[in-house]
Amino acid sequence: MKQEDIKHLYWRVGFGILPSELNRLSKKSKKEVVNELFNSSKGITPLKVDTSEIRDAFSEMMGDKLDAKTRMKVQKISRKKQIELNVSWVDRLANSNEILREKMTLFWANHFVCEDNFINYIQKFNNTLRKHALGNFRDFVNAISKEAAMTKYLNTKQNRKTKPNENFARELMELFTLGEGHYTEQDIKESAKAFTGYSHNLRGEFVFRKRAHDYGDKTFFGRTGNFNGEDIVDIILEQKQCATYICEKLYRYFVNETLNKSHVKDMAEVFYKGYDINNLMRFVFMSDWFYDKENIGNKIKSPIEFLVGMKTVVPTNFKKPQQLIYIQRLLGQQLLDPPNVAGWKGGKNWIDSNTIALRLKLPSLLLNNAYISKSLAGQIDAQMDKKKEMFKKTYGKRFSTETDWNYFKARFNDVNIDDIGNYILACPISNEAGAYLNNLEKVSKQEYCVQLMSLPEYQMC
Repeated sequence: MKQEDIKHLYWRVGFGILPSELNRLSKKSKKEVVNELFNSSKGITPLKVDTSEIRDAFSEMMGDKLDAKTRMKVQKISRKKQIELNVSWVDRLANSNEILREKMTLFWANHFVCEDNFINYIQKFNNTLRKHALGNFRDFVNAISKEAAMTKYLNTKQNRKTKPNENFARELMELFTLGEGHYTEQDIKESAKAFTGYSHNLRGEFVFRKRAHDYGDKTFFGRTGNFNGEDIVDIILEQKQCATYICEKLYRYFVNETLNKSHVKDMAEVFYKGYDINNLMRFVFMSDWFYDKENIGNKIKSPIEFLVGMKTVVPTNFKKPQQLIYIQRLLGQQLLDPPNVAGWKGGKNWIDSNTIALRLKLPSLLLNNAYISKSLAGQIDAQMDKKKEMFKKTYGKRFSTETDWNYFKARFNDVNIDDIGNYILACPISNEAGAYLNNLEKVSKQEYCVQLMSLPEYQMC
């Protein structure tokens, strides 16, 4: 398989690829490379933080309901643990062998959008995304509909036969399965009745409250019957629009923001046969059109892709985890905290005058004490050292990080300094950027890496 194609594949299913891995895979065929990706992601490794403090807090309460004191204690612990889970997720994205499953989990987190302030429910929901990320979409939708975080977020818990709540039913069709305009208001009302009784207990386990369920007939998409929630999901999936809608979202995320209707149609044909996500993604990555030049290096990295991409090349940890959360917030994508039920818009929305300025500065801020070497050929070392010390004094305290440059040096040891860009960047360098780099003195591979990551081209994958 061509190295250019492998790099493209790994930027889309992961966060880049290191030289030794690229050289190893380039000796294999496309089928072998893709098979290896899927085989390595067969396993499911849950993402977990220690929640024993919450368990201990629950043991102090009396009865089945949270008293005010316990609630405040749990909320305080949850806020701290949510930061831990966020940091753990970023670490997982940069270090997992199950990289395709993890990238798919990241995608589904912005499809089945949900948030909660209780760490147990957040963690459970995140691992449900991970479990079903490459599985059967029918099972996935049903599992999501029964998650404690989702029944809270979209008010299914308040959905009773005496007073139906339509929030989940509406978003199920508008955002999760069909897209806007492919159902009627009456379909929403009728399907909401089918989901009455969906609830959960304090542990986050699904509970079906029979007394709250509407056992009467519902008419949905022209069919009438005593439907429950799973029946509604089955009827929705019978609509080919569901397969098309999901494939359009996957195409925009993994292939190109601009839809190719012919390619999406082919994807939908594969998906509609059994709603097998694994089969669909394998079809995409084996298709010749996935590797067309128009699809390479054309995607603006999300903030998480940007941060994890840097971390993949130069392992970086924040001494104060809150700073990682702060950076995510500044860049416009804080994991576990979506802006609304529609999630992040992505694409060009990731970039504005503020975020692009921060993106261009971050590699030096996080990896090099806020300094970007701009020494021209022939500039004396004393001048460089003085300038570097000034940058450290001005910006060094802004972020406190630990960077493992030895990891980078070991993996780029056999790479010529002029060739580093082939591994760091996913798209060609513009003439302006090329001229800028050519005028710089390549002091070291480390400095050159920071310079490359500070280019506008590094924003693309």
